[in-house]
Amino acid sequence: MTAEYQRQGNIALITINNPPVNGMGLITRTAMVDGIQKALSDDAVRAIVITGAGQAFSGGADIKEFNSPKALAEPSLHTLISIVENATKPVVAAIHSVCMGGGLELSLACHYRISTPTAKIGLPEVKLGLLPGAGGTQRLPRAVGLKLAVDMIVSGNPIAAEKLATTALFDALIMPEANGEWMPAVLAFADKIANLRPLPKVRDLTVSHSDYPDYQAFLQTARAIVGGTSEQFPAPLKCIDAIEAAITKPFDDGLQYERDLFLALLQTTTSKAMRHAFFGERAASKIVGLSADTPRRPITCAAVIGAGTMGGGIAMNFANVGIPVMILETDPDALKKGMAIIRKNYENTLKKGKLTQDKVDQRIALITGTLDYAAISDADIVIEAVFEDMEVKKTVFKTLDNIMKPGAILASNTSTLNLNEIAASTKRPQDVIGMHFFSPANVMQLLEIVRGEKTADDVLVTTLALTKKIRKTGVVAGVCDGFIGNRMVEQYVRQAGFLLDEGCFPEQVDKAIERFGCAMGPFRMSDLAGNDIGWAIRKRRAIDTPEMTYSKTADLLCELGRFGQKTGAGWYDYKAGDRKAYPSALVDNLITKNSKASGVARRQISDQEIVERLIYSLINEAALLLEEGIAQRASDIDMVYLTGYGFPLFRGGPLFYADTVGLKSVVAAIEKYAQGLHGEAWKTAPLLARLAAQKKTFN
Repeated sequence: MTAEYQRQGNIALITINNPPVNGMGLITRTAMVDGIQKALSDDAVRAIVITGAGQAFSGGADIKEFNSPKALAEPSLHTLISIVENATKPVVAAIHSVCMGGGLELSLACHYRISTPTAKIGLPEVKLGLLPGAGGTQRLPRAVGLKLAVDMIVSGNPIAAEKLATTALFDALIMPEANGEWMPAVLAFADKIANLRPLPKVRDLTVSHSDYPDYQAFLQTARAIVGGTSEQFPAPLKCIDAIEAAITKPFDDGLQYERDLFLALLQTTTSKAMRHAFFGERAASKIVGLSADTPRRPITCAAVIGAGTMGGGIAMNFANVGIPVMILETDPDALKKGMAIIRKNYENTLKKGKLTQDKVDQRIALITGTLDYAAISDADIVIEAVFEDMEVKKTVFKTLDNIMKPGAILASNTSTLNLNEIAASTKRPQDVIGMHFFSPANVMQLLEIVRGEKTADDVLVTTLALTKKIRKTGVVAGVCDGFIGNRMVEQYVRQAGFLLDEGCFPEQVDKAIERFGCAMGPFRMSDLAGNDIGWAIRKRRAIDTPEMTYSKTADLLCELGRFGQKTGAGWYDYKAGDRKAYPSALVDNLITKNSKASGVARRQISDQEIVERLIYSLINEAALLLEEGIAQRASDIDMVYLTGYGFPLFRGGPLFYADTVGLKSVVAAIEKYAQGLHGEAWKTAPLLARLAAQKKTFN
């Protein structure tokens, strides 16, 4: 049952019961309409209360129904809202916990609204590239005023009900009893207003803008602010247009205008990409073949091996959620330096007003340092974050195998190395898993979870749960060199190097890909990460896969000691205390000389070619990962790039973008580049070729 009907004396109680967030899909809407009509036809019922079961009033419409017949099937959300608003008996929304999107739009159609003070209230549709499409842009401004409505709708961020107490949104705030019970107070409120007439409607209010008598000037300022930060995201500006209609148009006309804008946004590639990312994040934690009742191992304390930038950042993730963590170092000076950096990071957060002093003190107190392996032996999980060298890591894991308690999870932060080989250095490979954090580890959202050949199911389940607890997006990968993200990015950087040989300079390549929407071009990215990292990989490749060709420029750069920002020079020049990348005449000259020495005639290269060669190299390698089973689904790959590599959200990830362009077009371009100067780097992935031939998509 998705909407339960009860009689409580002369009050009808309709409880939305569609876990986890009481989404209002077709079945739920139908049950709610049935309940309301039953209450209206019962002469003994004097008022109707709508509330939600569990931990939400309602999280809103069921977006899985968007672009499906169910979205328009009757009763639609609009029909439900109309029935509520036009009911001849008072309807009370009893809000608690979460009231979002369509849930808030439903409550705005009720005659009265009461709430617990801490309930989270919001219209988050803009985060899916949409605007509220069931009256939210027309009723919320009437209930809370112009400025607050703009802030809430354009940002999509929730706000506590108690901060809206002075507005017309709520008729009362009710604090639950100590045992959490509040329904008696709700029913008492409903009984009190049961005979009041006429029934109040939010639609009959006017939009207050007394703080901004010249509302048009206020809205123009809002448009200027929003427009400067949302060039590729049309929804925020459309939200403002719809809110303006709440002032300038009759209610029903404004409602239709809102609906027209919603339907137009629904068809945009941006909204489709954002919805793809929304579902992709949720799908990533669903592992095929993993039993839902697999037990979890307890994680009450953690340890990290290595106090460098990565190790310190990893430790902060645990402290941030209240898990004590110990950092082990072999060098006292390195440990002291690492602990000082952690303190400085927290102090910077304090200065920005994102944490209180008490919170900073609590978190720092949860992180302790040690030079003794024995001190970490009782940790439930230990994460190795030492130098990216197989022998170094195997030595660490042999030590952990000897000292860690039975059942402890042994995790490696390796970004490229063979996890199965690392696990084989222990007598408990079932306890070994990869946890590849991205730098800075306390900030970056992505966590690549590498499932080894012998990793136990309960270790994987525990790691996935821990990933959620420390507020990361976890994506599971199989074992291969570079896993998902770095295996793909190697081809991307490889193409960037070939572009230098053929006629580009770093700034042109970076600017082209940044105009495409990526957060950072390949050369600025390499300077940030450290060019010596790629150098070490290429040296290993020369032994393991000598047939793999690369541009020589990056090696020549590293031979000069230009490792990037950390040395003050890389593909670009840097000034002390300034992270801005300045084009380097020395590097440009190095590139030109290398082209000449290689016998390559430099040519003009278009931005289109730059983007295609970089992005299509990602797509082609991703198709191989899917076919090999390294990645479970296309959306997992997209989540890796959206959350870890700065791929533009409005393009939905490399494989969603490939679907948008058309796989036939992608294959045609790859075949064209295969005829070029570095054609050996292009071979169409079989899966990509098959999908293109069958006119199918990745997603």
